[in-house]
Amino acid sequence: MTYALQLRGVHKRFGRVEACRGVDLAVETGSIHAVVGENGAGKSTLMNIAYGLVRADAGDIVINGEAVEGRSHAPAGAIARGVGMVHQHFMLVGSLSVVENTVLGNEHRRRGLLDLDTPARELAALADRYNLDVDPRARVDELSVGQQQRVEILKVLWRGSEVLILDEPTAVLTPAEVRELFDILRGLVAGGATVVIITHKLDEVVAIADRVTVMRRGENVAELSGDAIAAPDIARAMVGRPVLLETARGDAGADHRDKAGEAQLAVDDLVVLRDNGTRAVDGLSLQVRAGEIVGVAGVEGNGQTELVEAIAGLRRPAAGTIRIAGRDITAASVRQRFDAGLCHVPEDRHHRGLVLEMAIDDNLILGRQREFSSGWTLDGDRIDEHSRRLIADLDIRPTDPRALVGGLSGGNQQKVVVARELSRPAPRLLLCAQPTRGVDIGAIELIHQRILAAREAQLAVLLLSAELTELRALSDRVVVLYRGRSVDELSAAEFAAAGGTERVGMAMTGAGGRGERVGG
Repeated sequence: MTYALQLRGVHKRFGRVEACRGVDLAVETGSIHAVVGENGAGKSTLMNIAYGLVRADAGDIVINGEAVEGRSHAPAGAIARGVGMVHQHFMLVGSLSVVENTVLGNEHRRRGLLDLDTPARELAALADRYNLDVDPRARVDELSVGQQQRVEILKVLWRGSEVLILDEPTAVLTPAEVRELFDILRGLVAGGATVVIITHKLDEVVAIADRVTVMRRGENVAELSGDAIAAPDIARAMVGRPVLLETARGDAGADHRDKAGEAQLAVDDLVVLRDNGTRAVDGLSLQVRAGEIVGVAGVEGNGQTELVEAIAGLRRPAAGTIRIAGRDITAASVRQRFDAGLCHVPEDRHHRGLVLEMAIDDNLILGRQREFSSGWTLDGDRIDEHSRRLIADLDIRPTDPRALVGGLSGGNQQKVVVARELSRPAPRLLLCAQPTRGVDIGAIELIHQRILAAREAQLAVLLLSAELTELRALSDRVVVLYRGRSVDELSAAEFAAAGGTERVGMAMTGAGGRGERVGG
C-alpha cells in the first residue's frame, strides 16, 4: 500500500488554542479521502499545514514517500511536489479569462511576449481528458459557479498536481453540479490522482469517500472505510453523542400546512436593484403565514441577498410593497420593522449580525439597549440575567457572558445571533438567511430545532438557504428563484417525493420549473 500524503504527530497551537494535537493522517494513493469535524476541530488547519499555508509546531509531513522539512514547507514547495489546493472561496479574477487566471503568477513568455496559446492548448487537453468542459478563452465572470469550480480544478491540474485538497467543494453548487463534480473527481482518481475533501455534508461523504478521518477538538477520533462509512456514525464521532441528522427529519410540512394562520409577510410585485442598476429581484410576489416555514432555493446571485436586504430595510425597493402583519413597511426604518415584529438572522454574521470586538452579553442586546437601561445607564444585572438565560438555552460556549464574540467558533457566533433575534419582544416574522452556513453539525441540529420551535410558536419563517437538505427538512413550501423571479413552488410533500430535489435543482438553473409566480 502506498500513500500520497502522510501527516504524523502534527501539533499546532494558536495562542492558548490547540488546533491540532498529535494528529495522524494517511491518505492512500488513488483514493478519495474525506476529513470531517465540527467547527474548530482542526481539519482546515491540518490541511493548510499539508499545503504549506500554516507551519506546524511539531510533526512530520510526507508527500509521495518523501519527507518534507516542516519549517520551510510552503505552497510553492507543495505545488512542486504535486499537491494542489482548491479553496472554498474561489481565487479567481472575474475580468480575466480562464487561461489568464491559470497562468497568473506563473506566466509563460515566448520571444519576450506573454504566451497564452500554449497553456490554452494544455488546458483544453486537460479539460477534454477529465471531462471538465471549460473554454480556456472564456471570461471567468461569465461562467456559472459550477464552471468556476472546474476552473479551480484545472488550475491545480495544469500545475502538475497529483494530490488535490478541496475545501468545502460543494458549498455553492446545485445538485446537478455536485453530481458532475463527483463524476470529475472519480475520473481524476481513475487517472491516478488522489483527492482529499474537507466537508460537513455527510450524505456527500457517504456518496464519494473511500475513507473518512473524523476530527474532534484537534484530534483524529475515528477512521472509517468501506461499508463502515455511515452518516449517523460519522456524526456521532464528530460530536461525541448521537445527532438527529437533517435527513432523518422527514416531511416537516405535512402536519403543519393546515395550521398556518394569517399572512405575516406579504411581498407584492417587488423590484429590487443591484448596485449597478440591474434588477436583482424582478416583480416577485410571495406570502408567508403564521406557523409556516417558506423556503427559498436558488443558485447564489439570483436575488436572494437583495430580497433579504429589502425585507430587512437595508436596501430600498425600486417598486412593489412589503407588509408585515398587514402593515406597509416598504419605506419603514430598520427600527420600525423590528417594532413591527421582524427578527432577522443575516447571511453574513460578521458584517451584519455581530460586533466581534464586543462581548457576548453586549451582542445579545444589540438594538435593545433601551430595554435594559435604567435612566442613562445600562442595567448590568438585568443584562447578565438575560444573557445567562440565552447562553444556557442555546448552549453557547464559552458560558461567560463577558467573553468576546470574536473569539467564539462560527457555530457559537451563529447561536448568539439566533438567540438575540428569537428573544425579541412580540416576534411575528423570522427572516433567516443561510442560518447554518459555516456551522458544525451539532450547532445545525440546535438551530434547526429553534427554527421549528419558532414555527410552532406561530411565527412566520422565511428561510433562504443554499442547502437543499436544510430546505427539505424544514420547509412547508419551497419557492425557487431564478434571476430574481419565482420559477417554481413545491409543497413539502412534492419536495420530499422522488424527483423533488432534481426538480428544484433544474429550476435553480433556469432549465425547469413551471414559471409560476407565488402568491401564498
